Amino acid sequence: MAPISVGDALPDGTVSYFDDEDNLQSVSVHSLAAGKKVILFGVPGAFTTTCSLKHVPGFVEKAEELKSKGVEDILLISVNDPFVMKAWAKTYPENKHVKFLADGSAKYTHALGLELDLAEKGLGTRSRRFALLVDNLKVKVANIESGGEFTVSSADDILKAL
Repeated sequence: MAPISVGDALPDGTVSYFDDEDNLQSVSVHSLAAGKKVILFGVPGAFTTTCSLKHVPGFVEKAEELKSKGVEDILLISVNDPFVMKAWAKTYPENKHVKFLADGSAKYTHALGLELDLAEKGLGTRSRRFALLVDNLKVKVANIESGGEFTVSSADDILKAL
């Protein structure tokens, strides 16, 4: 399947997260993104080096600036279970705007065409690193990395496109 690209409609799918009352929620991506300008960014895995030290912190730190340019929500997706994503989110106490979403079985990642096979490293199917700018379910910017690179999907890269 070809990776999602500019002009494509964002596919629907179900992701999970823990809400503010610590209740597990399963929601459709469309319910989170319909009628809004959102950033959907994906990482290969929670607690991994580049993801934890560079990719996620950039969106946490730049959230206010992104929101000032019309972004309503910042959605992080990773092929991890919701318990791992909840624990990972707690490592960013300053975070007020990035929602940590679990795609535990990689079904949504597959719908995006952004799977990354890391079986040889013992990690199974993961997500390629990416950042999408989506306006009312239409992809406006699709910054998708090759392999494990981190060159085009940062918060700064999205800011340049706004």
